[in-house]
Amino acid sequence: MRHLGILAHSAEGAALCLRAFCQEGFRELGPDDHPDVTLDLIAMARSMPAWDAGDHDTIRAILAGSVRRLAAAGADFFVCPDNTAHMALERPGDDLALPGLHIAQVVADQAARDGRTRVGVLGTRYTMDGPVYPRELAARGIAAEVPDPADRETVNRIIFGELVNGVFTEESRREYVRIIGRLAGRGCDTVALVCTEIPLLVTPGVSPLPTLDSTRLLARAAFEAAVGRHAVPTWRGGPALTP
Repeated sequence: MRHLGILAHSAEGAALCLRAFCQEGFRELGPDDHPDVTLDLIAMARSMPAWDAGDHDTIRAILAGSVRRLAAAGADFFVCPDNTAHMALERPGDDLALPGLHIAQVVADQAARDGRTRVGVLGTRYTMDGPVYPRELAARGIAAEVPDPADRETVNRIIFGELVNGVFTEESRREYVRIIGRLAGRGCDTVALVCTEIPLLVTPGVSPLPTLDSTRLLARAAFEAAVGRHAVPTWRGGPALTP
């Protein structure tokens, strides 16, 4: 089996990805069993000034340092359970020290398999306003929708004020459910939870739309690669290659 490296950027989403990956092993390989996995996390506070300044090159350099440490730990490939971070990882630069799975491609592939035609996108303001998900969904013939500006601000405020710090409240859950309901009213047939902490707040049982859980989808794809059911990924940063 191959050794997975988890390039963490926000703690809660990375911890959920780690747990979900190991749980795939428990289900398929037996009690207590899973492929080797190493998680590396440089505190997100080191990157936040660069996010606020739109300096994606500095963020890429920080994340690349984590990938080098994962390679030194013996990982064969990596995943990054942080959707927004992929905007930085896609910046031009030297190849990352390991090949990795691209989270937006994993999510968009699942939307295509499910036969979705219009996907609501919930994530940080960087992700909702950014090009990654519209590009990956469009490459599969799927439309992307984001909340209106006021609702985008609400989603973003809850992510950075609460979710990444491990705070999950009923009030915020109601707000997200309301916003998802509005996306349903605009014709969305599923909602992509593409901040990796959102699935901890919005579960399938409360969502007005079927959900694409980016965290668990990535963990499942990583498990499939780790046990050899899929080839080792080839993406090493820079622009992702759409189908």
